[in-house]
Amino acid sequence: MNQRPGNQLFDAYFTARDMREVFCDQGRVQAMLDFEAALARAEARVGLIPQTAVASIEAACLAEHYDFVALGEAIATAGNSAIPLVTALGKQIARSDAEAERYVHLGATSQDVMDTGLVLQLRRALELIEADLAQLGETLATQAWRYVATPLAGRTWLQHATPVTLGMKIAGWLGAVTRSRQRLLELKPRLLVLQFGGASGTLAALGEQAMPIAKALATELQLTLPEQPWHTQRDRLVEFGAVLGLIAGSLGKLGRDISLLMQTEAGEVFEPSAPGKGGSSTMPHKRNPVGAAVLIGAATRVPGLLSTLFSAMPQEHERSLGLWHAEWETLPEICCLVSGSLKQALLVADGLEVDAMRMTRNLDLTQGLVLAEAVSIVLAQRVGRDTAHHVLEQCCKRAVAGQRHLRAVLGEEPQVTAELSDAELDRLLDPTHYLGQAHTWVERAVAEHFALIA
Repeated sequence: MNQRPGNQLFDAYFTARDMREVFCDQGRVQAMLDFEAALARAEARVGLIPQTAVASIEAACLAEHYDFVALGEAIATAGNSAIPLVTALGKQIARSDAEAERYVHLGATSQDVMDTGLVLQLRRALELIEADLAQLGETLATQAWRYVATPLAGRTWLQHATPVTLGMKIAGWLGAVTRSRQRLLELKPRLLVLQFGGASGTLAALGEQAMPIAKALATELQLTLPEQPWHTQRDRLVEFGAVLGLIAGSLGKLGRDISLLMQTEAGEVFEPSAPGKGGSSTMPHKRNPVGAAVLIGAATRVPGLLSTLFSAMPQEHERSLGLWHAEWETLPEICCLVSGSLKQALLVADGLEVDAMRMTRNLDLTQGLVLAEAVSIVLAQRVGRDTAHHVLEQCCKRAVAGQRHLRAVLGEEPQVTAELSDAELDRLLDPTHYLGQAHTWVERAVAEHFALIA
């Protein structure tokens, strides 16, 4: 089988196919060619080049005309992808229209082509990420309501704490998704801007026609014309990368929670099952959290990539040596990792398998100790905080030492029974009566989600 060498084995696991298509060789080349075609139209619109040249330039601006292997080899000498591409573009145009070839790439520089091409790719990437985040938010909102009153043990420092609800836990994931969607909306006007400055950012080669061409080019590409070129001001790209890092981290939190709840010792919530999913090469009984692994893996990998973007910010003067180059594969890889994480999160969230009976049994693993706070607070209102705390602490110790349920020990403690009836103790030790504002938190998180849609 004759194939180009590459790293494809893990792509389907860690990256969404539609995102990889945005950042594959064809996607990168086509985005740069879209810039060149739009530049020709803009320059013809203001009269810098003849309108007759546009059709020939546009016809050559199709990625299918170009040899990506040859371009890749040429990049090793040229130092960037735009130089050999523009050379190849000129030759392609000249085959049919030697006159039009004179007007290709007029007044632009390599970084204009590459950066604006990248912005065009990021616009598509942003659309994909926003769509998946919106769908994930919708799914999580539905699941949060479904399990709004399903109690399970809260866990602090990996130990049982007071009861929460599964709906409240899911609402926490939902809130993070909603905030990320808000951040993307806020940064979009700063990110989706034209890069067009020519050799040193002045557009001097275009003379008095520079600004009319820049405005026309921005219009052609449906991008905003920024206050000035940003060749070595990289905050726009880094801001986007940082928000993607937050998304990866939030999805990693979701994956971490799911994987812990799937542990044999917990067995409360599971990823959806499917033939061949999560198995072991040697242990037939295994059901591994393979979706959660992608979420945690992306959350682990993205910060290192993001550090590269931050490290590349102090770029020299009007064009950077090496720091710009460090970005080329970094931001696309972050997009791809986040896309894969989102796809897995959608699968996990939509098909959650919940064992509510196991949650109830697990809540009683400590034989009532997780509700000691509930009793202590009510008792404190009758005998004082310090006394109540001391009494409950001693009762808990006796319950643990005797491997007895806290309810039985409390029923034998005179300082407790003098203040609290059997019915009160039974109610205080019922997890469903000690869920606080769990329902409210779900309600508020879901409302935030729907407010963003509106």
